[in-house]
Amino acid sequence: MDFFDRKMNLADFATEWLRDLCENSNVNVHFGVVLINSSAQGSLAPAAFWPDVADPNKAIMQTVEKCVAARSTQACRYQHSVGKTSQDRCAVALPLLIDEQIQAVMALEIELALDGSLEGFQRAAERHLLLLEAIIRREIGSNSERLTAVLNLVATALHYESFQAASTAVATELAGILECERVSIGFVDKGHAVVKALSHSAVFTEKANLVRDLSASMDEAIDQRAITVFPPIDANSVLVTHHLSELVRSAGDGAACVVPFADGDAMAGAIVLEMPSGKRFDDEARSLCEYAALLLGPLLEVKRRDDRSLFSKTRHSAQQFLQRLIGPAHTGLKLITGSFVLAIAFLSLVDGEYRVTADATLEGAVQRSIAVPLSGFVSESYARAGDTVRQGEEIFTLDSRDLRLEQLKLTSQRAQYKREHSEALAGKERAKVNILNAQLAQVDAQIALVEEQLSRTRVTAPFDSFIVSGDLSQSLGAPVERGAIVFEVAPLSDYRILLEVDERDVTTLMISQTGVLAIAGLPDYVPQIEIMRITPVATTKEGRNVFEVEASLTEDPSAALKPGMQGVGKITVGDRKLIWIWTHKIIEWIRMFVWAWWP
Repeated sequence: MDFFDRKMNLADFATEWLRDLCENSNVNVHFGVVLINSSAQGSLAPAAFWPDVADPNKAIMQTVEKCVAARSTQACRYQHSVGKTSQDRCAVALPLLIDEQIQAVMALEIELALDGSLEGFQRAAERHLLLLEAIIRREIGSNSERLTAVLNLVATALHYESFQAASTAVATELAGILECERVSIGFVDKGHAVVKALSHSAVFTEKANLVRDLSASMDEAIDQRAITVFPPIDANSVLVTHHLSELVRSAGDGAACVVPFADGDAMAGAIVLEMPSGKRFDDEARSLCEYAALLLGPLLEVKRRDDRSLFSKTRHSAQQFLQRLIGPAHTGLKLITGSFVLAIAFLSLVDGEYRVTADATLEGAVQRSIAVPLSGFVSESYARAGDTVRQGEEIFTLDSRDLRLEQLKLTSQRAQYKREHSEALAGKERAKVNILNAQLAQVDAQIALVEEQLSRTRVTAPFDSFIVSGDLSQSLGAPVERGAIVFEVAPLSDYRILLEVDERDVTTLMISQTGVLAIAGLPDYVPQIEIMRITPVATTKEGRNVFEVEASLTEDPSAALKPGMQGVGKITVGDRKLIWIWTHKIIEWIRMFVWAWWP
């Protein structure tokens, strides 16, 4: 038997190898098993038994465990009862170490008949084990070379940024590794495979006969979801290779292989490999192509998607969304989409109350400024900003000592003029009497002026009011100039509301429209308001244009209201569709933006 037949897998080889050892051994072998490393973690699994229907006994399993733990040959002698007699038997386990790792274990149950037979059998078994080692080393080397080749192809694909350059380089390198005449890579587009890259060719015509034959061969393998080879490796294969055979015959007496690859659950494309005349595909080349397609296919598909235009990406995303929406499964997406459509329909059909919202400030209906009546010094201050004063109540007084001295001086001077006037009358000095009458009138006027000034040193509230601004309590004795505004007062019973309306909304407002006012300091108090005046001039505030709209309260104000309070006013404009209420601002902004940039 040719143990090195490449078409035999490792398990079949182990079975034939174990049978040959057990049947041709110089000792009586009752049972044999071969365990082979089946994973990267080093776990051993049974690959062959002899005889086929036998089961390992407890001694065999214990010996295998000791062999694996000690990493050396182990033997265990024991007595085995056969009817009324007993036999001297031995369980032997031999490890196969390759690169310091146990790749296989052979365990045999033999019958010991002569002294020294165990040592002789062990030497013969170790020599026989060399054949199994050669096969396993060949298998490990084949897998390692295959992995290295695939990783080199992946590195080549990652080296290039663009999809076209990466796919062409991969096809060219794969053709060199397998000595192919041509390698083609295609991707599914609109239900059919389209050739995107040819080895050793950066540019090709999609309408060429060769490209059409390649696409048909790819579709053939993709539809069957299987690797197609012509001429077939397995004579009993039932795969359809009609288009692939036509491709091979048109190129000559060669061979071709088509390896489809997937991206997720969907087939993404295929790789076509063409051998020159006289060469054929074997299992090793087929496996390399399969591994390469498994890793390279999704990688190139990602690059192809990234290289698409924005329009193509958007169209593809829309198609996928529609397929999920219309097709089976994806119940959550259907529920969300249906709910969204129903919400849009509801908002488009139902009317709602549209209100213009604006920042509001509360002010007194009549706000007066209190100025210094005459130059002087502050004597007393009885109130400051935030206080409430009644009509006639003093707010502050000025120092009147200079005026009183002036009043005393003028009073004394008048008394002197009066005495001289009496003497002139007694002496019948008519001219002097007339002069003194004029001087008395002048002094009387000056005294009246001083008295008036004295009365103005006491500044009182013009009406029941709230002091909006001003504080002289820290300026006692300080000089003040006539006309300087030191206080501002507003009435407590009459207010106005100033609304800062955005320029986009002011056109919808009219006089007499009503609304509500929410005060930040009184959230539970929401009075009704009515527009009284719309200022036709805009002002800039915080980077936007606003119009000042004046409104008044339509009900008696709360005692808790104070001038200067701020809040939000909402003016009722009318009924509009709910979808318009929520979207009109952004739509108007988009329209203005497009109009501004449209040539």
